[in-house]
Formats: sequence, C-alpha cells, structure tokens
Amino acid sequence: MSNNGQSVKQIELPATITVRELAKVIDASPIDIIKKLMANGVMANINQQIDFDTAAIVAAELGYEAILEADKAAKKEELGEIPLWRRIIMQEDPSQLVRRPPVVTILGHVDHGKTTLLDAIRHTNVAAGEAGGITQHIGAYQVEHNGRLITFLDTPGHAAFTAMRARGAQGADVVVLVVAADDGVMPQTKEAVAHAKAARVPIIVAINKIDKPNADIARVKQQLAEIGLVPDEWDGDTLVVPISAKQKIGLEDLLEAILLVADSMDIYANPKGKVIGTVIEAKVDRAKGVLATLLIQNGTLEVGDVVVAGVSYGRIKAMFDFTGKKIRKAAPSTPVSVMGLNEVPQAGEMFEVVESEREARNIVFERIQESKQAEVAAKRAITLEQLFDQYKSGEVRELRLIIKADVQGSLEPIINSLKELGKGEIAINILHAETGNISENDVMLAAASDAVIIGFNVQADVAARNMAESEGVSIRLYDIIYRLTEDVEKALKGMLEPEEKEKVLGHAEVRAIFRISKVGNVAGCYVQDGEIRRNARVRVLRNQEIVGEGVISSLRHLTEDIREIKQGFECGVAIKGFDAFQVGDILECYVLEKAQPSKELL
Repeated sequence: MSNNGQSVKQIELPATITVRELAKVIDASPIDIIKKLMANGVMANINQQIDFDTAAIVAAELGYEAILEADKAAKKEELGEIPLWRRIIMQEDPSQLVRRPPVVTILGHVDHGKTTLLDAIRHTNVAAGEAGGITQHIGAYQVEHNGRLITFLDTPGHAAFTAMRARGAQGADVVVLVVAADDGVMPQTKEAVAHAKAARVPIIVAINKIDKPNADIARVKQQLAEIGLVPDEWDGDTLVVPISAKQKIGLEDLLEAILLVADSMDIYANPKGKVIGTVIEAKVDRAKGVLATLLIQNGTLEVGDVVVAGVSYGRIKAMFDFTGKKIRKAAPSTPVSVMGLNEVPQAGEMFEVVESEREARNIVFERIQESKQAEVAAKRAITLEQLFDQYKSGEVRELRLIIKADVQGSLEPIINSLKELGKGEIAINILHAETGNISENDVMLAAASDAVIIGFNVQADVAARNMAESEGVSIRLYDIIYRLTEDVEKALKGMLEPEEKEKVLGHAEVRAIFRISKVGNVAGCYVQDGEIRRNARVRVLRNQEIVGEGVISSLRHLTEDIREIKQGFECGVAIKGFDAFQVGDILECYVLEKAQPSKELL
C-alpha cells in the first residue's frame, strides 16, 4: 500500500486498546487521537478502551495500516461507515451471539401508503383480545410472523433515517421501499433509494395500491430496474412484493420477504453483553417527565440501569413496551419507552448502560468539554477547496457528490464527464443525481455522507441553504457545464481557487406595490430580520420559489434615500431588472464574499 507515494507502515494492535496506548504506538498526541475518534462519532477519554476496528480507522487516518494481533493474514474490512454499535457487537464472544429480530424502516414517496402499510401490519398482528389495546405511540413496534418477531421503526421517513446515520446510529437492518402501483417511481422514491444505498442497507420493494384500477405493476418494475433495483424475477437481487395496504393483500408475503432477507444477513447480538442501542425519539411528558424511545441493539436493558445518551443520562425508573405495558427488561431489537433521563436526548443518539450515575455524570462532563475544545474536529462535509489537502493527509480517498440539474438532458453529460475525471487517484462517487432544485433532503444526505452538492441551472431553496450553513455542507451552483467539470478537475489536482461565498444580510416582506414613472414598480417592504442594503444583491421569493434576482438600485425610508435599513423598519425597494412584485413576496438580501479554504481537519 502507498500513501502519497510513501509506503504505509503496518502496526499490530490488540482486540482492545486505550486511547493513551494507541497514541504511544503510532507516536501521536492523545488529543489528536480523541479528535479523530470524535470525527468518526466516537466519544472517548484518554483512559478509555476502544475496540480494534475503531483503532484501525484512526490509525489509517494517521498513515498506518493496523493488523489484529495473531491474525496478520486477514486484512480487516474497511469499517468507516459501519455504525459503532455493530463494531461493538463484532467484538463480543461469538459463542454468546444469538439471532435477533430484524429491524425494518419503511421509506417512500409521500402519499404512496407508508403510514397505511405500517398501520395495516401493526393491527393485523395485534391479537383479538388486544384489538385497540395499543395505548401509546412510541415510534417503533414489533409484530410476529411464523413465530418470529420483526421490529418496525415508525419514523417520519428518509430524513429521520439519515439523521440517525449522520449520528452514527443507523438503526435499521432492512429498508422497505413503498412505491404506488398507479403512480410509479417518483423523485422522493429515488431520494429514499439514495439514502438506503448510502447507508448500505438492503432494500425490499413493496408495490402498493395494486387494488386500484389504473395499477400498472409491470411499468413500476421497469422503472425500478432503471434506478438500479432489478426485480429478482428479472434475475436481479431486489425482492419486489405486490401489496394493497388498504385491502390488506400481500402483507404475509411482505413479512416473509423481510425474514428471507434477514436470514441472508448476519443479524446477531449478545443478550448478556454490553448494553447499547439507539434513541428513536424523545419528548417531555407533563406527568412522566422525559420519555425516550430506545431501540436495544445489544445486551439486555433493565429497570434500574443507568443510561447515558449523548449528554443526557439517568437511572431508568420505568420501562414500557410498544403497547404501553410495563416491563422489567428488554432484549436486543426490542423498542421500549423509558422514564428517568435528566433531559431530552437527540433522536439518533447512541445510548449505553454504565455502572453508576457518577460514571454517567463524568462521561457527560467529558463529552461537553471535549465538544467545546475540539469544535475544529467536528464532523464537517468536505469542500472542493479542502479536497486535495485532505487527500494528501490520507483523510479522503474519494469525492462524494450529489448532482442536481434542471433537465435530464443536462444531467447525463455531467455524470459522464465526472465519471471520466474520477479515474485518477481520487475517485468520484456520485451518491445521488436528479433533476430539480436543491432541497433539505439533498443537504441531509450530503451531511450524513460527507458529500458536496453540485447544482446546474438550479437553485437551493431557503431551507436548504440554511441547513447547509448549519451542517457545513458545501453547495456549488453552475450554469456552464465546462466550468462545473473544470472546477472538479482543479479540486482533484489541488488547484482550485477560493470560491465566492454567499452571505445573507436579511429578509424583507413586500406589503404594498407603488408605480413610479421612469422607475417602474417599487416594493413597499417591512424588514423582518437583519438588514437590507443598497447595491447589495437580492432574490425575490414567492412561496419559497425564486421568481427574480437583481441588485437593489434604490432604497428609501419615507422620503429619504438611505444606504441600509435594519429589522423592524419599513422601506421602499427598487430592483434593477425586476419589478413584477406581488404582495407577500420575500426579498432576501445578500452579498458575495471570497471564502478562504478552511484548514480545519475533519
């Protein structure tokens, strides 16, 4: 192996090692090790034990190839995208591992029947004596099929699924993709596929609404094959099950397919091992305090255990199953609602059981301190400017891209050109390519996958830009294909100049429109936030869609010409090249600044 032309040094590591010991072995500062661990979603102090796979990832990022002691011949599989809880299970005693129920999440386009399917499965599997007995909704539930349990995560969709993956959790073993037989593959269907593939989770397709007169199963199968989900009956590897959630047709076949896929996977856990899992959702209940829904992924959770989830902790006072029944303990793959945490944890956080509340407080204190001291090591999506430096330091081996274009005719030549560029030292991995404007879902996928979003003749909506800013996701917009490919090529060669970065100054709402001769329409506005500045750029938003752009040519307050106006004041605005205002439009004022490439390490 080589790293930037130099041979990579091999080191032997034991099955577990402390952060301090690892730092000595690879001649690095313990702080650097802790930062690398944080960047991979692992919070550890200097004396904490980490498993071989985690240590190997850190060692690789610092230029070493780790080999497990007494197993030099077997090179470990790359584990950069395997959730922490799976890595922990891999370190358990194999003789203690048992099969656990598969965990399933249901994704798909809006209105294709995800909720109806979840409800149909849930109520079909409730015993007659318990009909209507589900007393609380806890975001997850279990059903029984042929004497075996299946756990379903009742999440709001692929955004929640990806938020979990971004925090290192990825609770699902199998994704069921719901596609309506009368509607076919839609944009959100393709997004859901991209999210599932990025998470490396097997997909089963449920073609829903087959009872409708305009259902066309053959057309849907053809569309699925076109997006890489070739049905098994066409010699592909995707199980496709026709169903009607409304008529409860095909549900048994779907459950059978889930168990079939689960049997082909290594879905194991140690009920007697370390207790870890994922926070599915959490809220504050007026009567019960903090209620958190937890999915146990290894070990057995019991009432009285002390749990740490992110910066939340507490002793479990009570535990309920998905029907609301009080229980004392819960085995792997079981969803439970628990009382006792001191504050609401984030959905997608990993939780673990520790020995005492004192240890829990110490862990939380260390996590808070480390996050403050190591913000530079916080996980950030890569930018094109950073790419080459991080390749040289061994941090990245590929550039991950999400491509959005105005029409399919633009998308194909862009993808082909980028694939040609990706044949060099740094590979190009296109996670998702689609027509349409850049949305929050695109930013969510980019944040979870460390990807750059590239747009051609499209815009990013306001919510997507705000999320990209907070998540550190790089969005680059182009209107000429050769400039797009040229920038990517320069990034791969380390020659890309700093881009102009947009800085939003403020927003104003159009409340009246005045006609002025020789000027045209002038918008009477109220400044909602920030400031509006003369000669700054502005875009006109109508129902969150961009309907016009230009430069503010005139800015007046009452009868006075002004340079800028702050939040809470009214003003008159004229835009060069645009005057088709409507009452209710939002003016977003911004400037472009040269952004220096960040030197922070991921």
